[in-house]
Amino acid sequence: MGAIESVPEHSIHEFTVKNNRGKDVDLSMYKGKVLLVVNVASKCGFTNVNYTQLTELHQRYKDRGFEVLAFPCNQFLKQEPGSSEDAAHFACTRFQAEYPIFQKVCVNGPKTAPMYKFLKASKRASLCGSGIRWNFTKFLVGKDGKVIQRYGTTTPPLSIEDDILKALGNM
Repeated sequence: MGAIESVPEHSIHEFTVKNNRGKDVDLSMYKGKVLLVVNVASKCGFTNVNYTQLTELHQRYKDRGFEVLAFPCNQFLKQEPGSSEDAAHFACTRFQAEYPIFQKVCVNGPKTAPMYKFLKASKRASLCGSGIRWNFTKFLVGKDGKVIQRYGTTTPPLSIEDDILKALGNM
């Protein structure tokens, strides 16, 4: 989990990621929106609660400038074993996810996705390091593309609703 890596980027809007079909997505398209970036997995004990609540939050606030960005990750006990398209199909059919499910990424280690290097450098987990400890780690990102807060796996998405409303400017 180690030391925080220095990153040159100052905003999540500076990144281009791949959608679940391998096409580039420029995250600058989310400028002015509040984002909840989550590393997801379909075979985790936290899957049902997180996906259900992520879908609920997205439905509730999408028209007010809120987006969930889900990044499948297979680094934790291989709990996202299929393809990126499989992960998207799972989320969309089982949990009616209408938010983007991107290409599978690494969130730790030498192959960490650049966007996740940025997220982790922006908000450390603790004094012990910045590494992602498990599936469903959540990063709340403000309209300016800067990380506001980081939440661990056991934090249910609905429990951060007040933080989302504050970021949207509704509190």
